[in-house]
Amino acid sequence: MSKKKVCLAYSGGLDTSVIIPWLKEHHAAEVHCVAGDVGQGAAELDGLEKKALASGAASCKVVDLRQVFLDEVVWSCLRAMAVYEGRYLLGTSMARPILARAQVAYAHEVGAKHVAHGCTGKGNDQVRFELAYQALDPELTVIAPWRTWEIRSREDAIDYANRHRIPITATKTKIYSRDRNLWHISHEGGALEDPANTPPDDVWMLTVDPRRAPDEPRIVTIGYEKGVPVALDGARVDPVTLVERLNAIGGEHGVGRVDNTENRLVGMKSRGVYETPGGTIILEGLRTLRSLTMERDLFRQAEKLMPEYADLVYTGRWFHPLRHAMDAFFREATRHVTGEAKVRLWKGNATAVAAKSKFSLYSEDLATFGASARFDHADSYGFVKLYGLPGAVAASRSRAAGEDVSA
Repeated sequence: MSKKKVCLAYSGGLDTSVIIPWLKEHHAAEVHCVAGDVGQGAAELDGLEKKALASGAASCKVVDLRQVFLDEVVWSCLRAMAVYEGRYLLGTSMARPILARAQVAYAHEVGAKHVAHGCTGKGNDQVRFELAYQALDPELTVIAPWRTWEIRSREDAIDYANRHRIPITATKTKIYSRDRNLWHISHEGGALEDPANTPPDDVWMLTVDPRRAPDEPRIVTIGYEKGVPVALDGARVDPVTLVERLNAIGGEHGVGRVDNTENRLVGMKSRGVYETPGGTIILEGLRTLRSLTMERDLFRQAEKLMPEYADLVYTGRWFHPLRHAMDAFFREATRHVTGEAKVRLWKGNATAVAAKSKFSLYSEDLATFGASARFDHADSYGFVKLYGLPGAVAASRSRAAGEDVSA
């Protein structure tokens, strides 16, 4: 009788490392690991296959998803200017659907009928992965060890790994849970669990302390086409290179740090410390370019829809019909968001200072405080009177009723 085949979403971190022997011990499973390269870097990816096999996996496949991650997901979120609860640039949330899709594909490749993940029952990622499984192959059976096993903490997981001689880097004295990709790195756990604690210096990995950033500002010029970045300082570059370069430049200037206590999908608040240097710069430039090129009502409608789009991404509904429909709107809305924006970086700040576009809706002749050939000030008399007419009628009614309209 053949063994049960399980395809595990594998990162090589503490949780997924101990899941391999646990699945073999408790499910008599043949474990096939798949890891998606979404830009977490060589430190996490080098030797990953070897580590998985040494931990008891039957196979391990690393899939390069960096370009797909940016083209299909990050740029879609960028067109929507999606930011969750005003602060979180959705780095982890955006990567999950792409990772889950690669996992389902590998499950099909090896003939696995079961998929497993290392997400906890308290977190958002369990929903993001499992909603993707439901959309892509609802026949797959999900195994979520954190819901059933005897391990109750990261300390327990470390003890389990030591007993089974699984190589890990996490320790009990410095337990941070990190997630890194091209767009960002997140930090949770340890001293960060108390929002009253200032993040220790050893938390930060991509950005320098803004107080120690260069004293001279740097201006970068980002070129955009239809709402997505395509060039840096006048040179056209591929998406992966562009984000990597902006991460390095922004990191040198301490740009992109966010310390946020957010509302998780499961109902509790959690504290996350994020570094998104390149993404912060890209969004800042795009925000100014949009204001220059998007018509007023279209711009305002896009602003209204953004929180809903961000919520779709945060809560794992990437493959749902509403997200596809909203993508169609934002693609059309950003059709003319093409041009350049200059962003000044200085001591942790990214500030757009100039923008230009062949699709600009700004008219100096209309906006000038000087003489204008296209604007007749006399036209404003009727405009103001009609614009204020509803309020004037309401005020008249209130005065007739003896009400104080000045209150």
